[in-house]
Amino acid sequence: MRVLGIDPGLTRCGWGVVAGRPGARPTPLGVGVIRTSPDLDLELRLLEVHTAVTALVREHRPAAVAIERVFTQNNKGTATGTAQAAGVAALAAAQAGLPVAWHTPSEVKAAISGSGRADKEQVTLMVTRVLGLSSPPKPADAADALALAICHVWRGPAQDRLRVAALATGAGVVGYRAPASTRWTGVGR
Repeated sequence: MRVLGIDPGLTRCGWGVVAGRPGARPTPLGVGVIRTSPDLDLELRLLEVHTAVTALVREHRPAAVAIERVFTQNNKGTATGTAQAAGVAALAAAQAGLPVAWHTPSEVKAAISGSGRADKEQVTLMVTRVLGLSSPPKPADAADALALAICHVWRGPAQDRLRVAALATGAGVVGYRAPASTRWTGVGR
């Protein structure tokens, strides 16, 4: 599976692409940062992020896009910009017909380091080791994007199976009841 990881941000939006399968060492295929100028109007910055992610999707042809789920930060302006960047990255994936997986920071940290409380240095060190890189990816946004992609390669298939099972039974969806044609009735037991 080839995955494009996105660590969303307006000033620096990290991206990383890996290929792999659960239980195996992933192969790094690309990494970098999309930068936008704070001097530009917001809509132009978002357009730049969207255009760059669209180009990355076309170039790397991932099977899925993994994006960090945005949580409230101390600076509400930063949180808003981060959420907007995440949204346009998800839009670019949807326009390409790709599934989007949202991973929490603690989920990514746990997948890559074994601890959901790992700091940025630990995450960067583990990304470097897991991918067998000769030097750490910089800046941290790029390393975080690779960690997101690795997390999805390792955990995504299992999460997808659970999500499909939950949807098939109507579990986990408040107010949702599966259509009669898809519900198991016990006929044929």
